[in-house]
Amino acid sequence: MTVRFAPEFAPLPFTMRLYKLEAITRGWINYYRFANIAGKLKDLDAWVRNRLRYCIWKHWKKPNKRMRSFIRLGVPKGQAYAWSRSRMGGWAIAQSPMMRTTVTIKRLQLKGYVSFLHQLSKVRRVMPEVQPKLPFIR
Repeated sequence: MTVRFAPEFAPLPFTMRLYKLEAITRGWINYYRFANIAGKLKDLDAWVRNRLRYCIWKHWKKPNKRMRSFIRLGVPKGQAYAWSRSRMGGWAIAQSPMMRTTVTIKRLQLKGYVSFLHQLSKVRRVMPEVQPKLPFIR
């Protein structure tokens, strides 16, 4: 008997994950563009970036792959070895300085990550400034 996984539960490549995230971001930002949500979006951006770092950490799977990846990202060998052997959980690692200093916002943006605040600023720049014409107000 063979077991097949449903395609919606299959792991996504990172670029496809970012593509889907951008589509969702565009939709939500267009829906809430008139609301005063900049503060909430800042918090949401931080959480999403941590989640992406968590996904990257889980994608690396094994300590040797993690060490090679840290070295590729510019971490010295000794420190990369220590960081790759960490016994912290994935979510704690994603929020730790070891992932924040290597998987930076700039690197995520180079891969295709668009922040909620950036998307909001693009939408608000395009929005026309329309004043409602009310007959009873002069």
